[in-house]
Amino acid sequence: MSNERWTRNQLMVAFHLYCQLPFGRLHSRAPEIIELASLIGRTPSAVAMKLVNFASLDPIITSSGRKGLSNASDADREIWNEFHKDWEKLALESEQILSSLRGVDHTLTDDEVKDMVDYTGGTRATLVETRIKQTFFRRAVLSSYGGCCCITGLSVTQLLNASHIVPWSVDRENRLNPSNGLCLSVLHDRAFDKGLLTVLPDLTIKVAKGLNEYGNDNTFIDAALLAYDGRKIRAPEKFYPRKDLLEYHNSKIFKS
Repeated sequence: MSNERWTRNQLMVAFHLYCQLPFGRLHSRAPEIIELASLIGRTPSAVAMKLVNFASLDPIITSSGRKGLSNASDADREIWNEFHKDWEKLALESEQILSSLRGVDHTLTDDEVKDMVDYTGGTRATLVETRIKQTFFRRAVLSSYGGCCCITGLSVTQLLNASHIVPWSVDRENRLNPSNGLCLSVLHDRAFDKGLLTVLPDLTIKVAKGLNEYGNDNTFIDAALLAYDGRKIRAPEKFYPRKDLLEYHNSKIFKS
């Protein structure tokens, strides 16, 4: 195992993994850390330490009293800043590095291409990139919220979505920014997307007034949506939702 200085590529894939693991799993026994250590020629302890160094740069982590380690390097800070300046580019580059290390070819089956063409259009290469980006965003957002819907606490992964606060089509710069995401159940994701509920900058849930007309004789609407009006969402472990993005959703999408 190497004792040499971390390369840029190694730091990129380490931060890529940091984004996708809950804080409680930043330890040398985590299978994902063990795998990455093997791929880049580092010990699991060294990789875990590097991820905790990244945590020390995360204001959400430090504001909660979880300090991480205190010896993050200038190179660590540089990678942190690079990702935050261009999430799409760095997430895609990191996946390409990992694919090369694993000897994996990101190809799509004909059925996968058909499904994604129906959704996004584009060439096969574009669709591969789209899938990689969407997978990164989903994993980063779900890990930030501990794999639970931030409104209901639902933890069935198959029923959770990584919801964009500002839609994918509107803000290219923040498409893959985990701070532009909320972990929501499929129902609340749809309601959020259609402006039937929003989250205020102080993390308070606000339900559209129009839903009240359905609630009087519908116990499901009462329990699933109206009951959460005025409550707070579960705050993320990292990548706090950006206030300016929440304000956009409040003013442009929410049907007050």
